[in-house]
Amino acid sequence: MAASSISASAFLGSWCTSITGEEHAKLQIKVAAPSQVRVARPVRLRPMMKNVNEGKGLFAPLVVLARNIIGKKRFNQLRGKAIALHSQVITEFCKSIGADSKQRQGLIRLAKKNGERLGFLA
Repeated sequence: MAASSISASAFLGSWCTSITGEEHAKLQIKVAAPSQVRVARPVRLRPMMKNVNEGKGLFAPLVVLARNIIGKKRFNQLRGKAIALHSQVITEFCKSIGADSKQRQGLIRLAKKNGERLGFLA
């Protein structure tokens, strides 16, 4: 029955008194976390803007062939110029019939949708 007379606080107290104040301070310095912790940035996936009709449409094979022949960079430059010219034609048409800017934007969006369906944006 002598073992039951020892309390938990007496047991824990003996551990705490075995480390002196100076040793305790040294231990705290070694255990302390570094002042600056580098955390890697989370990897963010960039949204891919892909055509849902890629490879589909009447003119898609011709567009893909042209892109492969002249190269992707040059092809995208030519495509950009063609789209800009087409937008200018739509703008001039809207001016000639007296359409406002909302109607013009609607026609440009319609041209883009048609181009996607036909395969020009493949």
